[in-house]
Amino acid sequence: MNGSRRHAIPRLLPVIVVSVLLATCATASIASATSSSAQTGLGGVWSGSYSGSYRGTFTIHWTQGRSGVLKGSIALSTPHGTYPINGKVKRNVISFGAVGVGAVYNGSVGSSGKSMSGHWRSGDGGSGSWSARKISRG
Repeated sequence: MNGSRRHAIPRLLPVIVVSVLLATCATASIASATSSSAQTGLGGVWSGSYSGSYRGTFTIHWTQGRSGVLKGSIALSTPHGTYPINGKVKRNVISFGAVGVGAVYNGSVGSSGKSMSGHWRSGDGGSGSWSARKISRG
């Protein structure tokens, strides 16, 4: 029986080493994912354009709260003005609305967290596409 125990330990050694390596890699991956998601917050200033029924440019000033809640303002070239906006982002899906003009924007955020694009529609039946890029952090 002592002889079989001596052979079991060397056989278990590779299993233990592989388990420790896998645990180390998993911890590093979780730490990397956590720091990446912290860097990809949407808070800050975004510059974009829209086309379709209306064409123009916009600048968004976002603050991002818990659970992906977005608040801020959007400055539109047409209709010209600055309007409050509220929205939400979950994973890479974003939706927000410009309260003063009745426009609703839906789309996705790029994997880098520095670009987003999608489709918009307005209360008067207008629609089209939009895209934006992050120009500064908030």
